[in-house]
Amino acid sequence: MQALHMNKGNGDTSYAKNSTVQRKIISVGKRIMQEAILEMMYSNVVELESMGIADLGCSSGPNTLSVISEIMETVEAANRHLGRPLVSEFRVFLNDLYSNDFNEVFMSLPAFYNRLKEGKGIGFGSCFVSGVPGSFYGRLFPTNTLHFVHSSSSLHWLSQVPAGLDSKALKCVNKGKLFISKSSPQIVMDAYSMQFRNDFSLFIRSRSQELVPSGRMVLSFLGRKSADPTTQDSCYHWELLAQAIMSLAREGRIEEEKVDSFNAPYYAPCTEEIKEEIQKEGSFTIDRLEGFEIDWDGGVVTDIHTPQGKQLVGQRVAKTIRAVVESMLESHFGIGPDVMDDLFIRYADIVGTHLSQSRTKYINLVMVLVKKG
Repeated sequence: MQALHMNKGNGDTSYAKNSTVQRKIISVGKRIMQEAILEMMYSNVVELESMGIADLGCSSGPNTLSVISEIMETVEAANRHLGRPLVSEFRVFLNDLYSNDFNEVFMSLPAFYNRLKEGKGIGFGSCFVSGVPGSFYGRLFPTNTLHFVHSSSSLHWLSQVPAGLDSKALKCVNKGKLFISKSSPQIVMDAYSMQFRNDFSLFIRSRSQELVPSGRMVLSFLGRKSADPTTQDSCYHWELLAQAIMSLAREGRIEEEKVDSFNAPYYAPCTEEIKEEIQKEGSFTIDRLEGFEIDWDGGVVTDIHTPQGKQLVGQRVAKTIRAVVESMLESHFGIGPDVMDDLFIRYADIVGTHLSQSRTKYINLVMVLVKKG
């Protein structure tokens, strides 16, 4: 919780400036989110006077409040279509870990409120926005207070390094790697799968108490197509980052022992793992579960086979990954700014070469869960 946070502020390496991929993921899932809201509004015969909305893993930057605006506008469009009164008040909760850049979020609230007033007739006083710091792997809200929960690009982050992998006995079992790879022993893959299952089950159980009956969750996070966790769409960006870090280790600029002991608190599950945990917990029905391919750079670079395109796509991916993982690398390796810059220059070159030869994609899973009444 202390080490993981997106790069703060609005600088060149900040998450705010390098979250195009996450914005693309939100855009791809927008239709599914809108349909989930409309189904909730049309099936609910009781008019909502006060609606609770939570965005879990909200981070900071331009994506955060754009999602909230979309949710509110969809709700009010449904009410107008049904001839119902508009929602009297929206209670909006923005959640992320304690180290999140909430200041950046709060500084953008005046512009957000102005857009609501000018565009959709929703008054300042009818929307109450709160920051809720803490891990979503546990309770965050009072019982039966939420109607709609959204989370994007967050649930592939685990609550911790998989249990056991940081013990002395297993500390170097995944030598030269940062995450699951083709060379990882089965014990590593099992530890990651178990940690995800435990975390996801706790997430579902916590939300089941906080959502009202028939409330909806739209969850979007990185996953994989295959049951095999070593496929490229599951882990290859970590494989390439490990190559860049090991090149520094061979030069003595990073301790190789620290590479061996690093295990990313990340996991891209397959749909079977997700379904099993939802069904086991029992509070939700799965309304939809779909997968989409996402380019590593968000689809911005169209021609990656030219030297310029290869360089550009590598740089874009490196900036995106750096904005997300720099805090963890800094905490674990003690890397200073100069070494960090060099690391991601190397990573950009490795990624550019890889993507010019094989257009590997992320697999993004989007699901709609309905709390049983």
